[in-house]
Amino acid sequence: MHQQKIKISPAIIWISSLFLGVLSSVPQLASHEFNWKEAIVNSAITAAFSVIMWYVNIYMLNRGAGKRRQHISYSRLMTVLAFGMIIMFGLAWIQQLILSHINFGPAMLMVEVRGILINLVCYMFLTLLQNNYAGQQVQLELEKVKSDNLGAQYELLKQQVNPHFLFNSLNTLKSMAETNDSETVDFVIKLSDFYRFTLESRKLDLISVQEEMRIIEAYLFLQKARFGDGITFSNGLKQEDLKSLIPPFTMQLLVENCIKHNIVSQSKPLHIKIYSSEDGIIIENPVQLKMTSEESLGVGLDNIKMRYQHLLEKEIEIHSDEKNFKIKLPLIHEYHHH
Repeated sequence: MHQQKIKISPAIIWISSLFLGVLSSVPQLASHEFNWKEAIVNSAITAAFSVIMWYVNIYMLNRGAGKRRQHISYSRLMTVLAFGMIIMFGLAWIQQLILSHINFGPAMLMVEVRGILINLVCYMFLTLLQNNYAGQQVQLELEKVKSDNLGAQYELLKQQVNPHFLFNSLNTLKSMAETNDSETVDFVIKLSDFYRFTLESRKLDLISVQEEMRIIEAYLFLQKARFGDGITFSNGLKQEDLKSLIPPFTMQLLVENCIKHNIVSQSKPLHIKIYSSEDGIIIENPVQLKMTSEESLGVGLDNIKMRYQHLLEKEIEIHSDEKNFKIKLPLIHEYHHH
């Protein structure tokens, strides 16, 4: 998230600076030895310093606008105060050139103290304004994440309760029951497990890769009952990667896409591989596209991209050529809510 840069109306800067200039001459107005020349010079010096420090503070705060910061930066405050003292010393020297009868030492001390106070007021006001902007942006981003996450969960749920998948599974179950297939009971158990996983996981942001693999095993058992040796699967995940985290049904959706968009047959089996890489998990399959695709591949991939981006600020990698299609998912070893 990029923090919004501070923008102050020039009218506010100039009017407030002129006001501070007039205000600085109030003690002189109340004195018995009032001197118009001293009052005007004093006001002009104060107003000029205020204008300069307004712009210096705005510039310094906007330099760090890309960083997440909602507190006072003391190093930046010290830098601004030091710069302000140098500017005010220069202005005090100009005042001494105009009003040569004034004792430079006490006059310089007085304007330096006044400059520090003005500088502090400018810095604190702008910091509070910047923090208010940052707070509003964080709130807007949280609302966007919440909205996108709900949309992704809804889309994911629609895909999990895919009517085509359920229809095909029930047809397969019917055929198995009619032929007294010995794996009919196992098929019913796996189908039940798959939808139980759906209900249990859809409320979670992340689950372990090991739990995700159980979902895939149940899903592939159901698909192998339909396609037989038309689907082969290899699992090359490292033990430590099984303990990492993943948004639920991410890999299952990618495996489903492999089957949905490629030819699966006894003569041309589809081999799906899931294995570990140095910094991620790769799902790979050979490209043997169907003449007509059931649904757009983009919907599922967009879903996964959105979940990684808004939930974890991570990107997935897609590599495709004429022979192989690979998707690399980044490893997530720990998770903190934004």
